[in-house]
Amino acid sequence: MFAKKFSFPRVVALTMVVSVVGCSASYQNAENGNNSTSQSASAEMLKTADGILVNNQQQFAQAAASLQPGDTLILADREWKDFEILLKGNGTADKPITLKAQTKGKVVITGLSNLRLSGEYLVVEGLVFKDGYSPTGEVISFREDADTLANNSRVTEVVIDGFSNTDKFNSDKWVVLYGKNNRFDHSHLEGKNNAGVTMAVRLNTEASQQNNHRIDHNYFGPRPILGSNGGETLRIGTSKYSLSDSLTVVENNYFERCNGEVEIISNKSGKNQFLNNVFWESRGTLTLRHGNGNLVEGNVFFGNGKDHTGGIRVINADQTIRNNYMEGLTGIRFGGGFTILNGVPNSTINRYHQVKNATIENNTIVNVDNINLAGGSDSERTATPIDSSFSNNLVINADGTNPFKIFDDVSGITFANNIASQAPQDEIASGFEIEKSDLKRGSNGLLQSAKAQQANVGAAASLKPISKEQTGVSWYPKADAPVEFDSGEVVEVSTAQELMKTIADVADGTIISLAPGNYDLNKQLQVKTTVTLKAATPRSVTLYPMRSLTFEIEDGGSLKLDGLNISGVKTPDNAGNVLIRNTKLPTLHNYKLTINNTHITDLNVNHSAHVFDSGYRSMAENLVITDSVFKNITGDVLRLDKEQDDLGIYNAEYITIKNTSFINIEGAVAKVYRGGTDESTFGPHFRMTNSKVENVGGGKRNKSGSSIFLLGVQQTLLEGNEFVQSKVITIDHTVGEPRTQILNNTFVNTPLPVVTETFAGGESTAVVAGNVSQ
Repeated sequence: MFAKKFSFPRVVALTMVVSVVGCSASYQNAENGNNSTSQSASAEMLKTADGILVNNQQQFAQAAASLQPGDTLILADREWKDFEILLKGNGTADKPITLKAQTKGKVVITGLSNLRLSGEYLVVEGLVFKDGYSPTGEVISFREDADTLANNSRVTEVVIDGFSNTDKFNSDKWVVLYGKNNRFDHSHLEGKNNAGVTMAVRLNTEASQQNNHRIDHNYFGPRPILGSNGGETLRIGTSKYSLSDSLTVVENNYFERCNGEVEIISNKSGKNQFLNNVFWESRGTLTLRHGNGNLVEGNVFFGNGKDHTGGIRVINADQTIRNNYMEGLTGIRFGGGFTILNGVPNSTINRYHQVKNATIENNTIVNVDNINLAGGSDSERTATPIDSSFSNNLVINADGTNPFKIFDDVSGITFANNIASQAPQDEIASGFEIEKSDLKRGSNGLLQSAKAQQANVGAAASLKPISKEQTGVSWYPKADAPVEFDSGEVVEVSTAQELMKTIADVADGTIISLAPGNYDLNKQLQVKTTVTLKAATPRSVTLYPMRSLTFEIEDGGSLKLDGLNISGVKTPDNAGNVLIRNTKLPTLHNYKLTINNTHITDLNVNHSAHVFDSGYRSMAENLVITDSVFKNITGDVLRLDKEQDDLGIYNAEYITIKNTSFINIEGAVAKVYRGGTDESTFGPHFRMTNSKVENVGGGKRNKSGSSIFLLGVQQTLLEGNEFVQSKVITIDHTVGEPRTQILNNTFVNTPLPVVTETFAGGESTAVVAGNVSQ
């Protein structure tokens, strides 16, 4: 491919032209020296052996002549703010036109900035995009406009870190490939918090189809849970152009904790190749969503038992999936470890086309919870797979469980010469030899079977996953593990004044240890980091909120309350007091809230006093309540119902309640709302175990009329709880294949839960067993 020919010529550029959009506004902002009047635009630019060094946007814009093949333009080391760059020209294969950093990593593009390439044989390298976002819909775009594209061009060793639009659901894309024969490689993309695919290949005109792009050796760092459709990390094509071929090669990339939505990679075009990529603890799947004739080979999926980690999902015709390795994947349904989906008869271009002529061979599938065959079968998706084969695959589960789930007729798939450690269902059993596992981890880090290798079954022994260090750039640090509660230093405080001052300035992971005593909180506490408030001696501390709002979790903050008493007897005599709330502004960063061994009582000075009230367009990644007591409260305990526009957006991914009592609550224990019919997300998850609910939900302002109200929750578990003199539990299944389990609960003078199948219709799919009604 052309890109492999590229070198970085060290030449003196004689003439150049670079266009900069919006320079006049930039001239007025000289805070960072980018456009300082002391740096005259007429000053002679420095010519070096490497090229022409440009010190500010004025110099950059006033280089008036056209760039010639072999010219190199160098951006000086500094912060370049509000910088919309257009690199335009026509180089050659041997003499590309180059834009690069003076020192890789020390040219930081901030503010309202982006980069466009236009022309032939262009190269950009060494830039960092951080602390801003693109004023257009794309940060790096391989086109000037709809009619003027880049071809035979390369962007290499660039970093885009958290360069997200401040409006979480104002969708944009970070890198978009247009044209033909372009390459994006050895780059680092991390922390896209807003909606929109991280990287896309567009086929919206003939000039961008059959493009032969190459996407290789990139580090796709963590992408947090979006809580909505539109969180893919890589998409190639769209449904509208999915019957066109892209011929894009995606190889040797590393996807770490890419958790945006159910599709990590969304393939929506034909004849692409996905080769030797690694997926590390990433929720979702490599999804062959649209398009035919694609190849998935040599990829490695490490789930490490993390929730919703998936592998490969197969749809459409002529797909080849071979020599891949999948281990420790827990995903279910569309996000399973391996899934062959049902199609829609005579499907429209944007729905699900039937699986035809799929070749699935020599893959190793180890300790994977779900291999779904004819997945998604329902009244619409009735076209079962045909003319397909599943052969020479190794399927081993150390715990002896059978991972195969069969949802419809699979006679159209031929199973042959596979090895498994446990017998699958009768429909496919003839295609498997059952062998005792002899797996050993090889020098390549993968589990291998000597018996399988001798029989040419499973992935090749030579398969070697690319390491994280071999991707991205060497000069910019890759993502650390998320900061956890209680992971930092301990700061001791003994007065309310110290607490209110300290909480605003502590580092992530800090534990604020409160000496025994009473704390009158007459100021609102702003939570800006991941912080724990912990009683030095459990339950020896009482906090007295004295404001209508006590704790506000700002964007980037997370809060843990541990071993405290919180009494509302001193709160103002106002309706609608709130103990904990997100900022009312939409937030980019997901947060965590934990309440452990804490008693929260007497939030009843006036009506509608709530314990936690979620902000609009906010996402709790984890909301955990354990070993606590909530008593005498006139509002709700958890209000997670702000997203009422039915777009599939919701306010919390995981809600976990354990060993906790709720007594005399006029509102609900929890109100969780996820409207719409989109199937691109995994949550919300609601789990409540071994807890007591007494006299809850009967307040006249509780419009839900429920003690617990769950709409659109995807996974619900209510187990071992006691409900006494409380209102009904309302559960509404609205989308996908929600799983609800109501097990071994006691209901005293309380109605049994009501589960409604709004989307699918018919009888309830909830599993209800072992409950006692008195």
